[in-house]
Amino acid sequence: MADRRVLVLEDDRDIAHLVGLHLRDLECVAHICGDGTQGLGLAPRNRYDLVILDLMLPGTDGLEICRRLRTQLNYVPILMLTAKSTELDRVVGLEIGADDYLAKPFSIRELQARVRTLFRRIDAMSQQAGHNGIGVLRLDKLEIDSEKRSVILDGRNITLTAKEFDLLLRFARYPGRVYTRTQLLDLVWGYSYGGYEHTVNSHINRLRAKMEDNPAKPRYILTVWGVGYKFTDTREA
Repeated sequence: MADRRVLVLEDDRDIAHLVGLHLRDLECVAHICGDGTQGLGLAPRNRYDLVILDLMLPGTDGLEICRRLRTQLNYVPILMLTAKSTELDRVVGLEIGADDYLAKPFSIRELQARVRTLFRRIDAMSQQAGHNGIGVLRLDKLEIDSEKRSVILDGRNITLTAKEFDLLLRFARYPGRVYTRTQLLDLVWGYSYGGYEHTVNSHINRLRAKMEDNPAKPRYILTVWGVGYKFTDTREA
């Protein structure tokens, strides 16, 4: 995990210093910024391996920063830190593309565990793409670039959030395989989001709205009644 570069966007100096200190224990280089607008300028110009993002920032707030980062071609994992801990806040963080969510106050061990998990997940995705030879996946009129994290459907670019992309890639890599909501939640969001199966439903609905000519009669992401969802298998057709 040596030489990982992490941008810490946190306006509480004590918390930012503590986070930076313990990131160094993970052999990470922490760049700390306490202003949202400045941080939004830093993030795209530097190839960070992780952004640790407080929701309540002066200037541009954390939610807006997350939204804008998810419009960039270069993907960076986002771990949100916030004093808010209601279910709605957690769901909002997931919906706009955060990879994980940690409510204050948090333990240093939990912070380090979440960071390690995010790095392992990204490394595994990269290794799997290289091992399977599917950096670019083409299915019918759909093209998914796992490295650029871009999607082209019938010649047009489809803009997806981080989790929408991860969900689509999971489906498209295994056409015809049926996933339950719980399986998808664990595979795409991680074990810490148990109990948020409704988040899977909302992401499926948004994917269909962006990809399907008629979302009520989907062509790509199909419902398997009483079980879950699967990606269409052209061999079955």
